[in-house]
Amino acid sequence: MISTRICELLGIKYPVFQGGMAWIADGKLAAAVSEGGGLGIIAAGNADADFVREQIRTAKSLTDRPFGLNIMLLSPFADEVAKVAAEEKVSVVTTGAGNPSKYMEMWLEAGIKVIPVVPSVAMTKLVTRAGAAAVIAEGGESGGHVGELTTMVLVPQVCDATDLPVIAAGGIADGRGVAAAFMLGAEGVQVGTRFLSAEECNIAPVYKEKIIKAKDLCTMVTGKRLGHPVRSLRTNFAREYSKAEYGGMPDEELEALGTGALRKAVVDGNLEEGCFLAGQSAAMVKKVQPAAEIVKELIETAEPVLKGATKWVK
Repeated sequence: MISTRICELLGIKYPVFQGGMAWIADGKLAAAVSEGGGLGIIAAGNADADFVREQIRTAKSLTDRPFGLNIMLLSPFADEVAKVAAEEKVSVVTTGAGNPSKYMEMWLEAGIKVIPVVPSVAMTKLVTRAGAAAVIAEGGESGGHVGELTTMVLVPQVCDATDLPVIAAGGIADGRGVAAAFMLGAEGVQVGTRFLSAEECNIAPVYKEKIIKAKDLCTMVTGKRLGHPVRSLRTNFAREYSKAEYGGMPDEELEALGTGALRKAVVDGNLEEGCFLAGQSAAMVKKVQPAAEIVKELIETAEPVLKGATKWVK
């Protein structure tokens, strides 16, 4: 069985994180992943403190295993959600869209393991000095907010820049991707898009259906002009947004065009106005299954790939 420093650090069976997907990764999904031996992660997104506390307590009621909370640092509620994390003493906080240093002392005093998402070597070094327990190197193949570098390029550079355990993310949906991540130097993986097909994932049925039916060229990136590119399924909304982005629409109007679009996809299944976030690995997701089964399958199918890698060495 694959076991790394991540397993020892967090007290989990498998070095598999479920991505913190806004409006999607709730307490129920996080608990199901943690019960399956991975690390389930609740997404705070742009939610307020009361909603986040409710989701944390939901997860606590469903599992006694470690789970995490993802905090998007650009959220207007980031300060209050950061305090909720400390008050509720979640096992792990992952962060995205910014520098978590201002909250690190509070979280560390609460006994929380802080594992930031890092898009660059510079951020890796910064959070290593600040006291992070590990880092997540997320490539641009992932769904949602994306950076410039691919997973293949980013992960080994991050591994070279820190002695902390590195979790690879972006484009990983099966055992081959897990094995590749370990070959690049990672000690764990974070998977988002694959968990959209989990039975416990509470998204609109049409969203889940679009993931299952996705093809290899099914995603596109919008929002580069505004400085926060996002990868989503290639829907009517995404195409129209792209036209507006490069058609001269003022920034304020472009921002307004995207407001609430993710909720329309996740909750309403609105194919015309919803933004269906997904990574490039969506085409590799073939069926709906329990979250625990996904976690186990990711690791069990990675093992023979890793064991067989030496066949090319003469």
